[in-house]
Amino acid sequence: MHVVTALIVAAGRGERAGSDTPKQFRSLCGTPVMRRSADAFLCRPDIARVLVVAPASHLDVASRMLRGTPAAIVPGADSRQQSVRLGLEALASHRPEFVLIHDAARPLVSQPVIDRVIAALSAGSDAAIPLLKVADSLKRETDNGWTTVPRDGLFRAQTPQGFRFDAILQAHRAHAGVSATDDMALAEAAGLKIAGVPGEESNMKITAPEDFELAETLLAGGRSEFRTGMGFDAHRFAPGDHVWLCGVKITHDHALEGHSDADAGLHALTDAILGAIGEGDIGLHFPPTEEKWRGATSSVFLAHTLALVRAHRAAIVHCDITLICERPKIAPHRDAMRARVAEILELEISRVSIKATTSEGMGFTGRREGLAAQAIATLRLPATPAVAIAAL
Repeated sequence: MHVVTALIVAAGRGERAGSDTPKQFRSLCGTPVMRRSADAFLCRPDIARVLVVAPASHLDVASRMLRGTPAAIVPGADSRQQSVRLGLEALASHRPEFVLIHDAARPLVSQPVIDRVIAALSAGSDAAIPLLKVADSLKRETDNGWTTVPRDGLFRAQTPQGFRFDAILQAHRAHAGVSATDDMALAEAAGLKIAGVPGEESNMKITAPEDFELAETLLAGGRSEFRTGMGFDAHRFAPGDHVWLCGVKITHDHALEGHSDADAGLHALTDAILGAIGEGDIGLHFPPTEEKWRGATSSVFLAHTLALVRAHRAAIVHCDITLICERPKIAPHRDAMRARVAEILELEISRVSIKATTSEGMGFTGRREGLAAQAIATLRLPATPAVAIAAL
């Protein structure tokens, strides 16, 4: 398997977007633009590392926005080209085979676009670029008026632009004094073998103030559909002095047995959300056979699932968890549980419901051999792709 990394370029000032706050740090449907862009790559198991290049003046802001993710951050420079080179140099010690360079200002990038770029590199190209045919008539202003520019063979370039890592790093080093609008220009100068892959109109770049309104419209889907997913989990009791439920540590005369922290509430909710977006179950993403998940806090699983939701351009509308047990008592901890789940999923607390019930002394929960949890999640997704893929 190829070692793929992603470099998110977020070091610009974004002055044309009409705010003192750089556009990559502004909210888009409640989530920072930069975080949405990073999540599109963080959710992918085939991408080994995600590095964000942020303005030196906003490193603390970038760190807060990426808290809870494995993304690394390095300071950028005055120009995009210099910032990309600094990011590549920071990745060099990890010796990746491929790197995907993506503008943070394109927060609506889809998984199929990323798939196509990686596939082109895997097929032997030195570089892969998402492209869209120019459909509008083009005009050039001259001293004598206007002239029409033939649009045959003209394309608009998007990101992520993918490269064989060593080749693009060498191109940046060799052409450090050349002013390039994107990394494709340096690949051309270096004579790299470049493949064009279909881009998407929805993979827009936020530049002007009105772009935020358009991006939010696309995220809302224009026409939306609602999906529900259901999850269930159960764990037996074992010797111990506390249990974890819905992200809250509760003192108890037993612990819950499991490979991770055995938080049945978060496990059930994770499965419910994964079901709503058609992404399998928790065992697929976090196999219990992998030692690195032994004793892991289940908030990691739920946060990963949130990144997948955003990658699907979806939004969690509501989640409802029912804990089934005789003991411990849930009512004293319900508010803390709701607050913790809302924090992990970045939701208003009103969108989180947690209930408890018993099985009236019947079954394994009634005999106090263990406890169970079930969850239902409601998500909103675009009903149809926002814009059709443009054929090359």
